[in-house]
Amino acid sequence: MTIDLSLHWLPPADRFADLVRPPPDATATEIVASLRAAAGLRLDFLQTRKLDRAMATHATAMEASGLPRIRLALLGSGTLDQLVPGIRVGALRRGLLADVWVAPYGQWRQQALDPSSELAGYAPDVVLLSLEGGAIVPELPSDTPAREAELAIEGRIDELTAVWRAIQDRLRATVIQQTILPDQPALFGHLDRLVPSSPAALAARLDARMLEAAARDGVLPLDLRAAAGELGARGLVDPTLWFHAKQAIGPAAVPWAGDQVARILAALRGLSKKVLVLDLDNTLWGGVVGDDGVDGLVLGQGSGTGEAYAAFQRYAKQLAGRGIVLAVSSKNEPATAEAPFREHPEMVLRREDIAAFEAGWHDKPSALRRIAADLDLGIDSLVFFDDNPAERELVRRTLPMVAVPEVPTAPELYVRCLADSGWFEAVSFTADDAKRAGQYAANAERRRLQAGATDLEGFLRDLDMTVSIAPFRPVDLARVTQLINKTNQFNLTTRRHTEAEVKAMMADPDRLTFAVRVTDRFGDNGLVSVVIGRRDGDAVELDTWLMSCRVLGRKVEDAVLHAVAEKALAAGAHRLIGRYRPTAKNGLVRDMYPRLGFAAADAPPETPEEQVWELALPGPLPAADHVTIRIED
Repeated sequence: MTIDLSLHWLPPADRFADLVRPPPDATATEIVASLRAAAGLRLDFLQTRKLDRAMATHATAMEASGLPRIRLALLGSGTLDQLVPGIRVGALRRGLLADVWVAPYGQWRQQALDPSSELAGYAPDVVLLSLEGGAIVPELPSDTPAREAELAIEGRIDELTAVWRAIQDRLRATVIQQTILPDQPALFGHLDRLVPSSPAALAARLDARMLEAAARDGVLPLDLRAAAGELGARGLVDPTLWFHAKQAIGPAAVPWAGDQVARILAALRGLSKKVLVLDLDNTLWGGVVGDDGVDGLVLGQGSGTGEAYAAFQRYAKQLAGRGIVLAVSSKNEPATAEAPFREHPEMVLRREDIAAFEAGWHDKPSALRRIAADLDLGIDSLVFFDDNPAERELVRRTLPMVAVPEVPTAPELYVRCLADSGWFEAVSFTADDAKRAGQYAANAERRRLQAGATDLEGFLRDLDMTVSIAPFRPVDLARVTQLINKTNQFNLTTRRHTEAEVKAMMADPDRLTFAVRVTDRFGDNGLVSVVIGRRDGDAVELDTWLMSCRVLGRKVEDAVLHAVAEKALAAGAHRLIGRYRPTAKNGLVRDMYPRLGFAAADAPPETPEEQVWELALPGPLPAADHVTIRIED
């Protein structure tokens, strides 16, 4: 049995030839849209290379697209150039432009440890370490005692962590460590893993220790073997190519492997999806509830197909448990669509698990727009899962920013399709993430309160908000980094920082950091806003100011300004300098600084579009009597 190396969750590449060659008279916007649509197809190795060349041909249009960029360096013990097209195309598929630099063959240690290396000159945002087993798995005699084998593994882990920390500390880059590919031949057959010094046992133990060390050091894993599944994992490795060209990953696996890397890069830039929008009939259950009734649905025990639908619901519920918001878009009468959630005994999902429920006879693109508006999220946050191919194609053509997996005809494969798509890739998991689904449900209660209020001030007072503001703490590091790299609408500069950079700011006496939490009568919104200031003479310049969409429109920024001003004054500053850099998504905060009392500053802008604002301290500051402010040291 071989691994399915195709991008099976994407639609077939029937239109590839047209999309990869935009018309000569196409505008830059049309060129980028066409190439992005091509990237969204199920491409093989040759098509991936062809699209990568087309991206290079239209580099000017790609540069002007406004898509976020990321700089990736590949370090490894073998040849890695063959992976570059797959990574660049996979990044484009996820709305990201990836610049990729490949280190000279085999020089992964030298490049990482030498402060004057080419790697240091490239200044990457992310470094991927791709090391084949022969480079890091110890080679020991068969009679080596278990304790000596363990010491040899510890020595290799120490070498690796030294490389990781050099990259993190010197380059302030995020490190991705590829786990060990399945290239160790069986020496003892099925007994291999029980013999401490066998190649397979050493590789397995090293892999496990590597993951433990990665969790401790803030390194992200690229676990290709686990992603591929145990059956057929050898399909990733081409021994002939390894011996003749030192290519551990064969060409057939390049589109798939490149996509695995790209989804981590996209997650680092906050481009992972946030909402799973589910169809109902023949998606969450078998049958059509309007025709078959609740009792006639195929769901749960009694048939293999019914169990498959229940397993898919269970997986969706697990996604909700890690913070993915669930929504429904169904062509049904609302009462009919909701009935199985209340009445069917085998339903795993319940109505309260669904944050936005759209049932009616409108077209699906309109329903998706309403869901996004209901949740106060961009429509590019959605993944649309529907068994109907006509509905999927309509959404793809009408709303290309929505991710639409190619749902298989067999419900037994639904979980595999959604899991393999990687649209919900995570680079961290925090307590706030686990609460997210409940927070969106609470937002619905807030909207109902707002609808009944006669004025905004009355609504804000009735919310009974408390805004707690404290410096960054180690426990906040993952959530702060997550917000910095994924928040776009309320983000004054959209500067991105790695976890290593945020950690360095926490130790820098010239930095003022603010982590903002908001609670109200409906619950805890969690850590929702981040401000980073830098002392510059008698001023504090606000390097970063951003806020989650969950608390937009509640004047939380007014309360935050009080804390920022208080801490800046305590640090000896007499001015606050704020910068606004316009992007395609942050027009919401274009006028925030003047609304808060800032005046246009004489300081020169860093880019032609940038606006620079200044506020003399101590103020006056905007009123913030609609909240309780708690400032912590």
